[in-house]
Amino acid sequence: MKHALRALAAHLRPVRPQRLSALLVLLLPLGCSAPPPAREPDTLTSIRDRGELVVLTLAGPTSLIENEAGPSGYEVDLANAFAESLGVTARFELAESIPVLFEALGSGDGHIAAAGLTLTPDRAQRLAFSPVYKSVTEQLVCRRGGVSPTRLNRLPEADIVVLEGSSYEETLRAIGETHPALRWRTRAAGSAMPLLEAVDDGRADCTVADSHLADFARRRHPELIVAQNLTGEQPLAWAYDANVDGLGAALSAWFATAHADGLLEALDETWFGRFGDYDYVDVARFVRRVENRLPRYRSLFEEVADDLPFEWELLAAQAYQESHWDPDAVSATGVRGLMMLTLSTAERVGIDDRTDPHQSILGGAAYLDDLYERVPDSVTGPDRLWFALAAYNVGMGHMYDARRLAERLGRDKDSWDDLAEVLPLLSDPEHYTTLRYGYARGHEPVRYVAKIREYRALLSAQDL
Repeated sequence: MKHALRALAAHLRPVRPQRLSALLVLLLPLGCSAPPPAREPDTLTSIRDRGELVVLTLAGPTSLIENEAGPSGYEVDLANAFAESLGVTARFELAESIPVLFEALGSGDGHIAAAGLTLTPDRAQRLAFSPVYKSVTEQLVCRRGGVSPTRLNRLPEADIVVLEGSSYEETLRAIGETHPALRWRTRAAGSAMPLLEAVDDGRADCTVADSHLADFARRRHPELIVAQNLTGEQPLAWAYDANVDGLGAALSAWFATAHADGLLEALDETWFGRFGDYDYVDVARFVRRVENRLPRYRSLFEEVADDLPFEWELLAAQAYQESHWDPDAVSATGVRGLMMLTLSTAERVGIDDRTDPHQSILGGAAYLDDLYERVPDSVTGPDRLWFALAAYNVGMGHMYDARRLAERLGRDKDSWDDLAEVLPLLSDPEHYTTLRYGYARGHEPVRYVAKIREYRALLSAQDL
């Protein structure tokens, strides 16, 4: 499907007509000045010469977020990486809505439009698109306890508001052909997030959002629910100015590399994390504690993370998994404090009061950093961090055993995904009796890493 859409987009990409400046001069009445000469379209060479790629985008948590350090976000990181591959910098221009975004691209005011755009057949007839970089499902999102149609024939019962000019409108129009009573309102915005918030506040019954944004929003607003999927998987791609000679070929080559070298996977992990099965009680509790507990310790996490290769959000997520941000937490085995340090680990990292929040965070981070350095050099990328976190939970010795067992079983000992399947075997006597460090509850570090990744993603979803 996506290959067919790419071919269709390439075949039908529009060509902007040149202005007939000389002819217009002849037709102008006396006393009128001629219009300015037509601007020559850019080329990849001229973009490189100027050192700037103009990126049109929309404001939203899955595209661009403005903060003190400048723009950030999934689309920002992706566009910056592409610009870097060209040897230029990206300049981001915000559009107010999707129709304004497309108008600006058609007018030559930007080189690419990077805003989580669904590649629909209708858009493919009007615009040129890059290769697909993500697939999503369009979902009907409603509020728990409110009107939430679970079948298409119940959609007319709901007050539905959707993003103006979005693919969601195309989807609803298609549904309306067989359900003529269906009605909806539209609202201009940079993303579906304000509409999701309107549903959460009770100002609308439902809206439509891409699955990754709906998943993100439900971690910020736990009362939101997915009533039904309205489509199958839909491709996301950048639109680009087809008049820029060489840009389409550069995009095709770069996205092929971004897929192959793991960049897209890494950005997904950074911005969307790896959410587990949705647990309303756990998410709602987490959101409450972000509000009433995290503010007491956030500055400590930030201070400690400054000197380490870890984000403060990662340390905060680990601390939540360990203690739910309770400095007086204690387990039956004697570990205690925000980072649940054992007495021997505390002594090793120079901590004398495990219940002191600053000492606990400092000690836990120092221990994690030590483990991170001890992970074999052959383990790279995000996997290196997952290995270190698993060792924090189960011990580095058992991680070495798991790597040995992975080799025996023909698995990749440097891959976290493979090790996550091997670690539970450390509780099986058929295997642990043959390994140096013996028995371990190997399922625990797997769950431990998964929950930290989920809580890290939950933190990203909060408006911090």
